[in-house]
Amino acid sequence: MPPVPHASLIVRGLLLLIVAAGVYFFRGFLVPVLAALIIGFASWPLYRRGVRACGGNTTLAASLALVIVIVVLIVPLTLALHYALKEASGFVTWLLDVNRNGAPPPPWIEALPWVGKTLAIYWREHLGEPQALGDWIQILSGQHIGNIYRTVLSATGDIVNLALTVLFMLITLFFVYKDGAHIADQLDGIGERILPLQWQRFSRVVPATVSATVTGLGLIAVGEGVVLGVAYWIAGVPSPVLLGVVTGFMALIPGGAPLSFSLVSLYLVGSGHLWAGAGLFTWGAIELFIVDKTLRPRLVGGPVKLPFLPTFFGLVGGVTTMGIVGLFVGPVLMALLVAIWREWLHSLNQASALPGVLPPEADPPRDS
Repeated sequence: MPPVPHASLIVRGLLLLIVAAGVYFFRGFLVPVLAALIIGFASWPLYRRGVRACGGNTTLAASLALVIVIVVLIVPLTLALHYALKEASGFVTWLLDVNRNGAPPPPWIEALPWVGKTLAIYWREHLGEPQALGDWIQILSGQHIGNIYRTVLSATGDIVNLALTVLFMLITLFFVYKDGAHIADQLDGIGERILPLQWQRFSRVVPATVSATVTGLGLIAVGEGVVLGVAYWIAGVPSPVLLGVVTGFMALIPGGAPLSFSLVSLYLVGSGHLWAGAGLFTWGAIELFIVDKTLRPRLVGGPVKLPFLPTFFGLVGGVTTMGIVGLFVGPVLMALLVAIWREWLHSLNQASALPGVLPPEADPPRDS
């Protein structure tokens, strides 16, 4: 008679199958759940103050917190995305016209100091002829310029999917606020059983890392995009909303914000607006100095120093797998991986530094 499997093994196998089936069927909700958890982690200290102000009523506090998130975060980002898409569609229309008829080099390129004449020659050779721009775009991206234009036009369908994602995120965020304390207690119980030695440190590092990354990357990037976008509008730059959104996205990458306003300043100088370009560059440098030396240390309070390569991989991987939401989810996940890796190394160093603990490969000393 063949041996009967132990009952506990059968139960564990069934539990694993149920968990795998749940992950498979609900994988479409992964993005809004991750976004809700990130916002909840980052705003949890402020939410706890709101709970105390509401007399411990978590339902009322969660409702008020959700309204604040919608007014402060969702509505401004939606308006900025709307105007940015309108300006981007106009820019793509101009590109189609340039590709159809060709275009001489703009005067501001020829007026650039030192490199203007050389760039104008390259422009006439490679972009001045009809269909030349489409050939270059196809070489660089592998897609025809018409396909890119159709992609921009079909963005309205993606906006519907994005709206549904935001709706599911807000619903999840409400319950994260309302039941977050109970969920944290349950996770602490499971974590202390699985990782009895490391869980206390990990349970403190993960919320601090998420809050620091969201504040240090997300909120400050949004603030830089808004401030520099207003500066672009004051300086008279075309499409200031689109450039402000691009600057905000570039600010997620170390060195992206100064590169953005430096290029826009060069455009103003080449267009004959010397003082506007110089003023924009000076304002951007001052704003960057204030953010890096004053606001970022105060807001973040000792964040995990995320290197350039994990930040870049988090941004690209997040956008590829999760779309716009991945711009924030990707760097947060990379920051968590870096923080867990550093905590693991820290625990190994502490264990090796304890007296009486020998490395695994070392033999104990023998009495002579």
